Amino acid sequence: MPEPYPSVWTRPQRPRREQPPLSREQIVSAAFDLLDAEGLDALSMRRLGTRLNAGATSVYTHVANKDELIELVVDRVYGEVEPPAADDPAGWYAAVARYAHSLRATVLRHPWIASVLSETGVAYLGPNVIRQNEAVLAAFEQGGFSLEAADLALNVVVAYVIGRSSAEAAWLAKLARSGQDEREWAARLWPAAEQAVREHPRLRELYAARRGQDPVAGRDAEFADGLDCVLGGLAARFSGAAQPRRS
Repeated sequence: MPEPYPSVWTRPQRPRREQPPLSREQIVSAAFDLLDAEGLDALSMRRLGTRLNAGATSVYTHVANKDELIELVVDRVYGEVEPPAADDPAGWYAAVARYAHSLRATVLRHPWIASVLSETGVAYLGPNVIRQNEAVLAAFEQGGFSLEAADLALNVVVAYVIGRSSAEAAWLAKLARSGQDEREWAARLWPAAEQAVREHPRLRELYAARRGQDPVAGRDAEFADGLDCVLGGLAARFSGAAQPRRS
């Protein structure tokens, strides 16, 4: 019989023997704060031990390695996402849309997460991720999706949100390192961008139409429009009747 997968989610927490006692929750909280303040490159077990006034050995008592620690912190981030409410009176479409917008906003608040989502092992076993997935599946079932279709729809929505918001988060992190805000960057870039597409009529038309627009509002609108396409397609494919688009 194969050995069970060594997961941080199924391993019992060890008793606290340190003086003062150190808990897994304290470790996760300190790692969360360090990642938000300084990014992924700053996170190490030694650095974390120093932040907690404990040795790296004390940290390893509670998590086997850095990968497990990141799984725990990622699940804490997912705890900020608002899951769909059960039997939302606004309907499944609006409930899933709000969830998607909340997931995007959470990723943008913690841009370092974009670098680790593809490397977080079995983070999908974390309690916050499980709770959200159950709620999203229920929302799709409310819309007439079978459980199998709801599972596919959940994966499609999450793939869209994470794909878009991860790219946004990486971009915003780069902007932050440059010391510019998004509007300053856009104003400086437009002349070069328009010069680059001068021989490409479709791109030239698009760039000309967007010149002077607020780039932040533009990102928000593009995300919302794309989400409408995703949910509208899922509705047409699985729920039997497309739902109204957002107003």
